[in-house]
Amino acid sequence: MEIVEIASSRSFEKGETVYRAGEEGGTLFVLYTGRAKLFRLNASGKEQVLRLVEPGEFIGELSLFSSLPLTDNAQALEATTMCVLQGERLKGLMAKYPSIAFKVMDELSRRLEKAENRIEDISLSSVTKRIAGALLELSEGKQEFLLPMTKGDLASQLGMTQETLSRKLAALQEEGLIILKGHRKIIIKDKSELEEITLIE
Repeated sequence: MEIVEIASSRSFEKGETVYRAGEEGGTLFVLYTGRAKLFRLNASGKEQVLRLVEPGEFIGELSLFSSLPLTDNAQALEATTMCVLQGERLKGLMAKYPSIAFKVMDELSRRLEKAENRIEDISLSSVTKRIAGALLELSEGKQEFLLPMTKGDLASQLGMTQETLSRKLAALQEEGLIILKGHRKIIIKDKSELEEITLIE
């Protein structure tokens, strides 16, 4: 009930900006419905997708613990509703109920590990290995799944161009490991071979 008192609801249309890098933070956004993406832009305007945000996940938390402005951009990928929490009052509740702070720290630790693994992959892994790993992760054990983002966003997240991603996906299809259906549907035909690719040095 105390959290409800410091929370409000905001809705965003597809493509609408939630916040921009450089803006003052101090607000925690918890995604309720829809999807969003976090990304950064370099000096030339090239986009680097950091991660996809799903229902139940939160963004904007780093500005709660730092006086620096926001460093990334958040954009709704579809009609999205978020719970918006006032940062200063939330920090007060964290002091009162340490379990809230520990939950945030636990989530941030998981994200840090994922980010470090992604940096390692981009630095040391081949393009094919990165794509095979991403397909296995996104499929969540299912044989058939839909990409949760555009191929352009996935390519950006994996540190490659969209043309390279499309070319490599086509090659995996020719090898009989996957089947591409439309723009986003993928059927995994040979999971064990994809797993083998991810183990190659």
